[in-house]
Amino acid sequence: MTVAMATYRRVLALTGPLLPVVSFLGRLPTAMCQLGSLLLVARTSGSLATAGLVAGALAAGQTVGGPLLGRLADRHGQRPVVLAACWFDALAVAALVAAALARTGTPLLVLTGLLAGAAVPQIGPLARTRLVALARRARADDRLVHTALSFEGTLDETSFVLGPALVGLSATVAHPAVALSLAALLLAVCGSAFALHPTAAVLRPSAAAPPSAPAAARSAGPWAGPGEPAPDGHRGRARGAGTARAPMPRAVHGLRLSMALQGVLFGACQAGIAALTTRLHQPDQAGLVYAAMGVMSAVAGLLLALVPARITLPVRWRAAGAALVVLSVPLLWVRSLGALYLVVVVLGVAFAPHLITVFGLTERLVPAGRLAESMAFLTSAVVGGQALSLAASGRLAEAHGPAAAFAVAVGAAASICALALGSRAGTSAAVPTPAAAAPAGSGR
Repeated sequence: MTVAMATYRRVLALTGPLLPVVSFLGRLPTAMCQLGSLLLVARTSGSLATAGLVAGALAAGQTVGGPLLGRLADRHGQRPVVLAACWFDALAVAALVAAALARTGTPLLVLTGLLAGAAVPQIGPLARTRLVALARRARADDRLVHTALSFEGTLDETSFVLGPALVGLSATVAHPAVALSLAALLLAVCGSAFALHPTAAVLRPSAAAPPSAPAAARSAGPWAGPGEPAPDGHRGRARGAGTARAPMPRAVHGLRLSMALQGVLFGACQAGIAALTTRLHQPDQAGLVYAAMGVMSAVAGLLLALVPARITLPVRWRAAGAALVVLSVPLLWVRSLGALYLVVVVLGVAFAPHLITVFGLTERLVPAGRLAESMAFLTSAVVGGQALSLAASGRLAEAHGPAAAFAVAVGAAASICALALGSRAGTSAAVPTPAAAAPAGSGR
């Protein structure tokens, strides 16, 4: 534990104390808006169907918009992209609140929700990218990079526990509009603080250098500060050597699918938990049960720094996949609230290790100039998978009981395990070398 604490202190030394605070508060609205929009529109319109459409539009917007914003951040730098996105998103969320309170028609509510989702500034994925860049510039070893990703994963898990809790508290003591108004304020203030933080300068835009530029300038890549050479020995990564659109390794698609399946697992668990607590006449417990699972996941993410370096990322991915299967199967036989708490808390142990390991493998596989896009794609995959699964599993749970939704969760876990065992990313973390880099402007 002392070793882990020392490593986390090294991570914090890379960023300073302010960046983790503003990045956490800046990503909190992402966890608040999904449930907040659902509760707000349900209360103001009196229609759960309308509320579901708006929440689904918000998720769809985030799924599509996330990778696009990540790509823009890779090309133009995080500062201008995050500033524009956080202010646009703050205005879109405020507009959604106003439209809901004014009881406007469903099409306008859905459109506003779609815009609010598409403009989510992706502070979580961009914070990961920035922290990795700081670690690589400081010539950190892989262990420190993995600990940095564990730290970011813990911030994500904590935000997705605290965000819905704040929304639920607001809806109970006041109105869901209060929570969404707070989300808009956090987007504007903390999103701007994240964008303007001095560490944003560590990520240079990845536009191709002109042919006449010195070789060192063309090979420095987007992680070096002005006038700084790239870190040595970074596993042959293509250091942005004149490529704004370096080709993406095929193994990355398996990692993205694994993240989407993790979202399916999340959505199915949410649907099953809601259905079971309703059947037990304690629907208010659903949020607490899910929060308990999130807390355990966050703790597991922090403890991941204790895993010995000799246990490689591919091995961790397989182990996490197997753990998801073994720990999710008991959900099929849960019938009481006490058993539900026990099973989901234990299951939470496997969530963060899988997520953090997939982020780690992606960091090793993708070209440096496409890292922000890739991190945002993973987050969007989780959001999209969760939204689709929640809709489908909710219907299954309504028609066939909670076990039907939990069966979807087990199936998703089994698919993750099979993918980890069979994917090429599970046997090699090779990355493209400069010699193999595609010409500037090439696609996937």
